[in-house]
Amino acid sequence: MPTLIVTAHPDPDSLTHHVADRLRAALPEGTVETADLAAEGFDPRFTLADRHTYRTGTDAPPEVVAEQQRIDRATDLVLVFPVWWWSMPALLKGWVDRVFVNGWAFEVEPEGGMRRNLGRLTVHLVPIAGDDAGVYERHGYAEALRTQIEHGIVDFCGADRGVTAFVHESEHDDAAVREGAVAVAVDRVRRAIAADAVD
Repeated sequence: MPTLIVTAHPDPDSLTHHVADRLRAALPEGTVETADLAAEGFDPRFTLADRHTYRTGTDAPPEVVAEQQRIDRATDLVLVFPVWWWSMPALLKGWVDRVFVNGWAFEVEPEGGMRRNLGRLTVHLVPIAGDDAGVYERHGYAEALRTQIEHGIVDFCGADRGVTAFVHESEHDDAAVREGAVAVAVDRVRRAIAADAVD
């Protein structure tokens, strides 16, 4: 069952890329495709052409169609990203803005209804967070991030919610603490994808 791992971090030596590499290695060989949006130079800017696509559900720019086709090949989508200002980086948000559009991810029907088109897809999130879980819970950051992404994007498009596996304390001085958090997150996503394959 194919999995697409999408990363959005400009530093190839970042913990974000390390986590994505660990997850790729943990999944069966030949079942994983990766999309490094920064290295590939994906342009996150929502243009007038994108606005036309959003309004009409047609004529998506070629680079957007290519991303949609990459997602169409997958049964599981894993977004691995650093939490910046309590949300996803602008690069990943722009990818969502441009790719998950009317006519593909959902369709606005003439009578005013909505068709959600991504029911075949399970979306997993691996947010790389600098603070500990307690900070996220006390201030509502975890709930806010889940609301934005799980409800606002995944549910809206009709995809299935997979695992949200935070890697907390990503800037901890103790490498063993970081590696322990990475191992737990990778294993949670790996097990969820394996369970999807059985279903």
